[in-house]
Amino acid sequence: MNQSLHRKLTDIFLDTEPSVMVPLTQRESWQALETHYNKIKDVHLRSLFADDPQRGEHMQLEAVGVYFDYSKQRITAETVQRLLRLAEESGLRGRIDAMFRGEKLNVTENRSVLHIALRAPKTDSLILDGQDVILQVQAVLNKMTAFSNQVRDGSWTGYTGKVIRHVVNIGAGGSYLGPAMACAALRHYSRRDLPISFISNIDGADFIETTRDLNPEETLFIISSKSFTTQETLANAHRARTWLLDALKSPAAILKHFVAVSANAAEVSDFGLAEENRFEVWDWVGGRYSLCSAIGLSTMIAIGPEHFRAMLDGFHQMDEHFRGAPFDGNLPVLMGLLGIWNANMLAARTVAILPYEQYLHRFPAYLQQLTMESNGKSVTLDGSPVNYPTGPIYWGETGTNAQHSFYQLLHQGAHTIPCDFIGFVEALNPLGRQHDELLANMFAQAEALAFGKTEDEALGGGTPAWLGPHKTLNGNHPSNTILMQRLTPAALGKLIALYEHSVFTQGVIWNIDSFDQWGVELGKTLATQIVSELQAAEPSGLILDSSTRQLIDFYRRSK
Repeated sequence: MNQSLHRKLTDIFLDTEPSVMVPLTQRESWQALETHYNKIKDVHLRSLFADDPQRGEHMQLEAVGVYFDYSKQRITAETVQRLLRLAEESGLRGRIDAMFRGEKLNVTENRSVLHIALRAPKTDSLILDGQDVILQVQAVLNKMTAFSNQVRDGSWTGYTGKVIRHVVNIGAGGSYLGPAMACAALRHYSRRDLPISFISNIDGADFIETTRDLNPEETLFIISSKSFTTQETLANAHRARTWLLDALKSPAAILKHFVAVSANAAEVSDFGLAEENRFEVWDWVGGRYSLCSAIGLSTMIAIGPEHFRAMLDGFHQMDEHFRGAPFDGNLPVLMGLLGIWNANMLAARTVAILPYEQYLHRFPAYLQQLTMESNGKSVTLDGSPVNYPTGPIYWGETGTNAQHSFYQLLHQGAHTIPCDFIGFVEALNPLGRQHDELLANMFAQAEALAFGKTEDEALGGGTPAWLGPHKTLNGNHPSNTILMQRLTPAALGKLIALYEHSVFTQGVIWNIDSFDQWGVELGKTLATQIVSELQAAEPSGLILDSSTRQLIDFYRRSK
């Protein structure tokens, strides 16, 4: 191992057990977990519930307004204890403390991972490189609040004096997925006369369709890019700039119709914006963890500063729970460990996210980036290849829509697909008995996945014997059920932070860097080379594989 990297890793693991540096599959707790799995792998959930009629009471956890039922996981009480021992032996407590201290856990980029500072109360203090980052965060929050109020009350006007009636966020990755998900999730709390739109795709259709019916005099663009060098974002930002200037004719209009969220002051200035038009983010804010930063400006404009700060408080409540609760009563830790069990022992390669709440229809897509960009890694912190599966594929859809789509495969397919059911006790839009029917479907689907229908049960009611196998559902499919009282801004913050810290827990166990994303860089680099080839009058001689060369030649001929 490189000596400087070894020193970094040693610093990170100072407060953990010495065994944390032992490869995962060689740890005593891991081997004990494998032995235990081989003993119970064929036990059906029907038997587990029959053996413990109070299992539903024993295997649930309630904290910070979240009720978490994990009784339908294919585990026993011993499984939980062995998973908790794995967490201890993997140094999870030390890694949690290191994150909250601001240690540089992102070792490949030598960065702290302080998204938890974005939602800390203003009375807190966290010193990083001699600066109190909480003071910096609060200063930006105050600037966001003032600006949002100006846009919302009409005192921020466009170049011609008209009030802003439409806000367009231009960003990619976390600069798009987070705000878009949050604006959809909290639409119940938003200003309906001030719609928020999002442009992320470099496909021209995204820009054209979003701006087609907008009045440039009444449109505000938020350019969200930490580096202000992201290809897709800059292409759309410059297109928006041209669109605006074609209508308003004066470069002075830029200052009234554009603001930027970025760490790169120089590039923002080159775009034509003054410093007062820039909202700062920092290098210790990862894109997929940036919703609570100025990247969430569009969300604050949509729901108002008060609701935005309530969301931050929800995040913080879960942060503090994760930081201080014992592991056996710690929601993100337990959820993360159950994910380890399913991925590494049950060999589950995907996880289905199933919110029974229409406002959360963008939540599965948001979690795809959070989970797969974080834990889609094949080397450990010191660069050694892993010899066990890491980050599973996350996907999903809202219920009950999903029931009429892919639930057939969940129930009778040949794959083990753990499911997270997410629901709320109170409806934001009560319509007769429809919310009861919605939650009844959620509870019923979790029950059906767990227990299925035996062939004897399928043959009831005069079903012919030949049809029995087709109507049999094996069951034994693992799931969690997450229940909260009501989808409020605070509840959304808690839910997101629950998954953030679950991802962190899994990354620690797998001994991978959950905070870098080098896998997205190669495609960007190659695209930069290839776009010149597509636009050149003649082939440039760029060395390419035969398939890519043929595709480019076909495109050029057809174009």
